[in-house]
Amino acid sequence: MKKTLPFREVLSDNYSTRIFSENLNESELKWHFDNEYREVTFLHETDWKFQMDNELPIEITKDLKIIIPEGQYHRILKGTGDLRVRVRKINKTRLLPHTHEVKQ
Repeated sequence: MKKTLPFREVLSDNYSTRIFSENLNESELKWHFDNEYREVTFLHETDWKFQMDNELPIEITKDLKIIIPEGQYHRILKGTGDLRVRVRKINKTRLLPHTHEVKQ
């Protein structure tokens, strides 16, 4: 069974750009963890928020970069308008290729 992701994604060689639609259901934004380190860059000012496990949500500002360690639970909290982020998978010393399925 395919896992449905709550974003559209455009892939490039070193990163992906993810677009979370203002029309998605907030229940689709679940606590989760990833199997590799990731660097997330928020591409614009927004009222969406980001939260790491055992921390308070933080406001998202343009060009804010967050490193999410492998296995660290985190989530996005829905705001207004679309949310655009750039995600790079990193393996401590090198970038990892993007290998997951893209939601159309």
